[in-house]
Amino acid sequence: MYDKNNVFAKIIRGEIPSKKVYENAYALSFLDIDPAATIHALVIPRGDYENMLDFAANASDDEKLGFFDCVNKTAEKLGVTDCNMFANTGNGVYLRQSVPHFHMHIVAGEKIKDITTL
Repeated sequence: MYDKNNVFAKIIRGEIPSKKVYENAYALSFLDIDPAATIHALVIPRGDYENMLDFAANASDDEKLGFFDCVNKTAEKLGVTDCNMFANTGNGVYLRQSVPHFHMHIVAGEKIKDITTL
């Protein structure tokens, strides 16, 4: 069950500040507060989706298009052409999802820490 009090839900509602990069009606992006590289942004849908699988199964076509438009515009605004883009799902052995709201990482530039710890 989706937790409406997770940190990303609070950012969407404006209860917690963020350094926004781009936003549209369906998603927003902001700089990560604990970056893994010199460029590290997160893109989140405005809807209540726990992870990528939930989003893929339940988001409308407009939400999906809006989300990936936000991914693209964020990369453009950050000047990113070579990067890692990924979304962790769940808390498995190899990767962990730190916030139970679907989010895509855009990581580029000089490495600061290992992305497998995100």
